[in-house]
Amino acid sequence: MPGLSTRTCHRSPSSWKSAEENALVKNLAVATGKRKTSIARVFLRDGAGKITVNDKPVEEYFAGLPTAQNVLAPLDVTNNTGKFDVLIRVSGGGVSSQIEACRHGLARALNSYDASNHVALRANGFLTRDPRMVERKKYGQAGARRRFQFSKR
Repeated sequence: MPGLSTRTCHRSPSSWKSAEENALVKNLAVATGKRKTSIARVFLRDGAGKITVNDKPVEEYFAGLPTAQNVLAPLDVTNNTGKFDVLIRVSGGGVSSQIEACRHGLARALNSYDASNHVALRANGFLTRDPRMVERKKYGQAGARRRFQFSKR
């Protein structure tokens, strides 16, 4: 047929993935969490409790931060630690707001997976999106609130 290419794949057959490796993983729940300018996409899957943030273990991605365990708080509150594999893609903002975005997204994912988690998540404030954002700079001023130095003469 015209328009169809007869070229073969550039990879050798030994590097092709098997059917098991190529099989799509079923997400039990997908949710988005936000904080300031950070956005976290959370994918909840069946598994043994492996939590991955941007292709790294959560302990490695948020290494050395005392608030890094906040990401796992929704799992602890709902008694789901070790029941799910969690894949998180997070971007934007700083490390602290990324942690909060991950926590928010994980709480939303657990809520959409099982509605009975709603009461525990709501009581701990994990479903509430923190509305605080950076205030914009205004014209005629040095910053959002800061004014230029006043000169009397």
